[in-house]
Amino acid sequence: MATWRNASLAVTAAAVLALTATACGQDKGSAAPKGQPVGNAAQANSDTGYGYGDSGYGSADKTAAKSAGQLAVWDSKDLGKVVTDSAGFTLYRFDKDTASPPKSNCDGDCANLWPAVPAGSVTAAPGTDSGLIGQVTRTDGTKQLTIAGWPMYRYTKDTKPGDANGQGVGGTWYASAPDGKKAKPAADGSGSGSGAAEPASLPGLSVRNDPKLGKIIVDSRGMTVYRLKKDSAWPMKSACTGDCLKKWPVVAPVEKSNTEGIIQKGFVTFNRPDGLKQQSINCWPVYTFAGDTKPGDTNGQGVNGTWFAVTPDAKLVGATK
Repeated sequence: MATWRNASLAVTAAAVLALTATACGQDKGSAAPKGQPVGNAAQANSDTGYGYGDSGYGSADKTAAKSAGQLAVWDSKDLGKVVTDSAGFTLYRFDKDTASPPKSNCDGDCANLWPAVPAGSVTAAPGTDSGLIGQVTRTDGTKQLTIAGWPMYRYTKDTKPGDANGQGVGGTWYASAPDGKKAKPAADGSGSGSGAAEPASLPGLSVRNDPKLGKIIVDSRGMTVYRLKKDSAWPMKSACTGDCLKKWPVVAPVEKSNTEGIIQKGFVTFNRPDGLKQQSINCWPVYTFAGDTKPGDTNGQGVNGTWFAVTPDAKLVGATK
């Protein structure tokens, strides 16, 4: 009986290893090195660690603390430039807090309605000052994200990306601008008066036909997605760490259903050793470039002979072998 049970366990283990190798093996189907982790394939975007579920932060019982991940900035006709988390949810600041020194005065019932944004695994939005990103210790001992010293929050009544229902609530809550100040409307007064930031018009990842590079992957802001030639897919490993990430922010995890035109082989979340969660395509970690300032830019193409735009199946555009 013991022999049969041991054999059964061995077969099960082999089957699990085979499935993992299929998810993140090389194109040539190389075998998995023994004992080598490949990120968390079990989190293959049905639970990326950044998702908010179908109802977002629409109720207090669904306000589990989620990292903001890769911050982004959206232009709102009503509010100007607004900081959002990686899922597109607006971040807010509270007038009763202080920035110097940083201190949160939203606890108890207040924190149930306005969940604090955790400080861990946050990357500044491309093109913004990463030196403004910080943290403050709350009364319960947890660390909260700050921008220019101001503690950051989400609002439970924002139910989808692009909502800004918390703007002006109580005369004390305001969407945050990239510099930590209150978001301000455009100087010309244009805007629909809806009080909501403009949602992204693109899926989380999609394909753009670039006139020079051909079909390349872009993120929800239309910004070009890149790969680093020094990375590896099996074992999944990133050679971009530390200061490198300031220039080449990771692409935050994206739901499979929130893509268009992407070949989703090996479309899994890479749990990086530095704690960040990064999207991979065909098991290759992917990034954006801080030097791209507007949709359509491809300023990262060929940088140092190691950074290249990415095809729908995650191949390097124009790279020599």
